[in-house]
Amino acid sequence: MSYVGPDFDPPQPRRPRRRPLTVAVAALVPGALLGWLVYEAVGGSGSGASEAVGTPTSSSSAPASASDPRTTRATDDAKPSPSPSPTPSKTTSAPAASGPLKGKVVVIDPGHNPSNFQHTAEINKKVNIGTNWKECDTTGTSTNSGYTEAKFTLDVAHRLRTLLEQQGATVKLTQDGDRPYGPCVDERARIGNNAHADAVVSVHADGAGAGQRGFHVILPGSVHAGAADTRPIVASSADLGERIAGSFVRVTGSAPSNYVGDDTGLVTRKDLGGLNLSTVPKVFIECGNMRDTKDAAQLTSGAWRQKAAQGISEGIVSFLRG
Repeated sequence: MSYVGPDFDPPQPRRPRRRPLTVAVAALVPGALLGWLVYEAVGGSGSGASEAVGTPTSSSSAPASASDPRTTRATDDAKPSPSPSPTPSKTTSAPAASGPLKGKVVVIDPGHNPSNFQHTAEINKKVNIGTNWKECDTTGTSTNSGYTEAKFTLDVAHRLRTLLEQQGATVKLTQDGDRPYGPCVDERARIGNNAHADAVVSVHADGAGAGQRGFHVILPGSVHAGAADTRPIVASSADLGERIAGSFVRVTGSAPSNYVGDDTGLVTRKDLGGLNLSTVPKVFIECGNMRDTKDAAQLTSGAWRQKAAQGISEGIVSFLRG
């Protein structure tokens, strides 16, 4: 088992500049007297002139930074199309103009952080999850060839964000590889809570033994201890999880886990701080087992990761639309 940034304003449209306009007026006075009028140019030249409407200026056509996670392409096939909306911040999308999910807020929680392994002392510190104390975070797992869970979860999160934005949702990530480690599991829960999210999904991949295959969705159990009280969200989280599981099977063709969940693809747990401390509907999804060669072949495929994002997205959309 492996295990929520500042908002930014939506892009402002460029204000078109006027084309130079020259108006010439000439009049001829008939009769014996020859008259004339001097015509003049109206509108400017030099520094007042600009390009035609719709032509990018030199400042607006500068290439986006390669380090921007929203413009960095995935490293495999079937790469997601960049969202047409925003010059982005790190972790939050601009509110979409329209779509069936307009007004809805979704928080995506990419499990772990690519740099956690460099901050073992920090991520090993204990935080209170209501029922007990647990490590801030872990490094996550990886395939036998070294493809890390943290890299997988960010890739799926980016694809998922694009799909949900296309449906009109405002999307927030708990981390986007933009901090040295973490956030800790208690902060991940707070990010979703503070965003008043309509749904939160934590994306993971498992590190079970070889031969153990398939995905499973983790639902919050009923917990009422210390700062944790999941009772108000148990039913809605179960609804969210069931819809995601059904969509995930249909879109990816993956089978539910053969090692947990009694072949249902659903598991209820009370030991995860990200669930225990949530006050909004939230689930985890373990998309597959990185330690199994067959599952690993899927998890390392960009085409399959796009299907995984699509399956999760369709489940979220179904939940939010009722």
